[in-house]
Amino acid sequence: MEDQDESRVLLESNGSFSSDYSFNSDCEKTTRKIGSKAHPVCGHPKKPPLLSDFTEPPHPSLTLAFTFQAIRETLEKMPEVHLRHFKETLWRSYPQSLIASPQSMDLLDLVDRILGSFNIQGSLQIVKNLLEEMGQEQLVLNLQELCVQNEVRFELRQNLKCKYRDVQEDSAIQGEKKLFHDIFTDLHMTKGLDNGPNVQHEYRNIEKLNSYHKPEPTISSEDIFGSNWIEKKCLKALLMTGMAGTGKSMAVQKFILDWAEERSHQHISFLFPLPFRELNAFQGSEISMLQLLNQLYPETKKLKDICAVGGHVLFVLDGLDEYTQELDFQYTEIWCDFKEATSFHVLLVNFLRGNLFFSGLLWVTSRPLRSKWMPSEGVHQVAEVWGFTDDQKVEYFKRRFTDPVHAGRVIDYVNSCKTLHIMCHLPLFCSVLSQLWERRFTGQRGDLPQSITPIYTQLLLVLLSKRRFRAPARSPSEERNFLVGLGKTAWLALEQGQVKITEAHQKAGIGGAMDEAVVNSGLCTEFTVKQFVMYSETVHCFIHSTVQEYMAALYVFLEFRNQGMSVFKESSKRKQTQDLKNSKQVYSSALERTLLCEDGRFYLFLRFLFSMASKSNVELLKHFIGSTENWPSVVKDTVALIKKKMSEKLQNHPETRALLQSCLDELTAEN
Repeated sequence: MEDQDESRVLLESNGSFSSDYSFNSDCEKTTRKIGSKAHPVCGHPKKPPLLSDFTEPPHPSLTLAFTFQAIRETLEKMPEVHLRHFKETLWRSYPQSLIASPQSMDLLDLVDRILGSFNIQGSLQIVKNLLEEMGQEQLVLNLQELCVQNEVRFELRQNLKCKYRDVQEDSAIQGEKKLFHDIFTDLHMTKGLDNGPNVQHEYRNIEKLNSYHKPEPTISSEDIFGSNWIEKKCLKALLMTGMAGTGKSMAVQKFILDWAEERSHQHISFLFPLPFRELNAFQGSEISMLQLLNQLYPETKKLKDICAVGGHVLFVLDGLDEYTQELDFQYTEIWCDFKEATSFHVLLVNFLRGNLFFSGLLWVTSRPLRSKWMPSEGVHQVAEVWGFTDDQKVEYFKRRFTDPVHAGRVIDYVNSCKTLHIMCHLPLFCSVLSQLWERRFTGQRGDLPQSITPIYTQLLLVLLSKRRFRAPARSPSEERNFLVGLGKTAWLALEQGQVKITEAHQKAGIGGAMDEAVVNSGLCTEFTVKQFVMYSETVHCFIHSTVQEYMAALYVFLEFRNQGMSVFKESSKRKQTQDLKNSKQVYSSALERTLLCEDGRFYLFLRFLFSMASKSNVELLKHFIGSTENWPSVVKDTVALIKKKMSEKLQNHPETRALLQSCLDELTAEN
């Protein structure tokens, strides 16, 4: 008589072999095995538990390797006596499928035999059925939870791959999307803080201020939260700092993609990016940490208890400087309940304190000034991102431009100008430069500016566009006033030959908006210098000395263009030159000031100032200036001034002649 329940399947194989491959203890396939039939089993075996008819395909996460590991982890929790009972029950239920008794097999061979005799879903179902028959309900629940966690991990990885696979460029120049891994170049990162910006300069010798720490060893992406780092050094919280444009978010994106694509850090079970840019949306709300995760990552709703998952859970909070409210770690109440709702401010402060997920790992990135918000008890390791080394600059352009001819042209172009080569230590600057070249190669619009000034203007616009993630929008007039104030600060410091911005410079220039320049706009940075053995000082400066010189030139240009004022003092008063035709008075004063100063501090400033009026640069600055219809005459007068100066006897001053020639090149390249 046929079995009345024909919809059930036993998944038996009368002539079944063992699994085609054996597994080692790490669940990796090793040698292919030669199957051999065993003698048939005598007797009348007990009728086996019926198996479900698996008509639906398994979840994509249900791989052979995972199933092997999940069954092994479940069975190895059983005492030896229970494991022997499991083997006996398995053999009694499925003798024809197993071919030979599993009693003499070790755990790895046992799991291997089960998977070789049944398909993946059938193997899991058989193990669950037998465990239930033995009264091992907790092990059944553990096995089911392992499968659920695996599904969630798979879906999380797919989510992160879609979100982070492309290059994320907040630029005024938008091009086609590029895959992140095709372009990413390793960054120069160090443990600890060395402090202070890059001091290389084309014309000046700038002494690096005494840093608070000695130079620290470099680290790679693989070092960050590596298994040795976590287990041997017991490091659970990392604070990574760096100036604007050095590549902090690139380092984070690299780490996330490597985990999602299973390239590295597989000892981390779950990775949850929580960018402050997205967390701003929760300000003023009542929410729990569990609700926050469920909202940002809906797949986590399947998890029974995320705090109890096996392995490490890493939270990555990128861009502390983008959080628009101040965090009060001193007076905010202590909150430790992961599942209970509270105000978002209380939640975030306690999460950064390490109170909400005691076993979790935490990685926070920030620009220097806001990094001070982090409580010392919540930081176990500090690291700093510096951008690119010289070799990494070359590697970046080779990866960015797949055509070797194009890559070679860009690299030659960068190497031909020392200032550009120095500034390319900033990945953001490399990105701006690359997009300009891409537009030229694809013929979308015009030629690449031969002047360096429009490239710095592009960098300025990109940094200002990023500001929208950190502070409320400003009107064009407010933006212009900010640039004038910061430019005046740059000019006052440059006049005194200083890189450091003093309180006097701030008061006379930008006023109390230094935080705006450091945190929101990213044109300045903050670091600590050690003046004496027991005394250190917090210092502000521009992200590079050439940015200071550019901002000083922009200040002179905007003051003359919009106010008709010359900042070059004459009898302690600013000179007013309302007629645009008298622009050469401003340029003549700037030229004389530069030639009188022998230390070269105004050389690059002069190049920037002379090319501020170039057509491409004026077009970029159109939101900060008025009509440009008379600017061709300004350029013409300026060119005449430079040529007149060059016609004078400068044979004994080759450096001055070279400077004037570079200024002339800046102006005549496109006009």
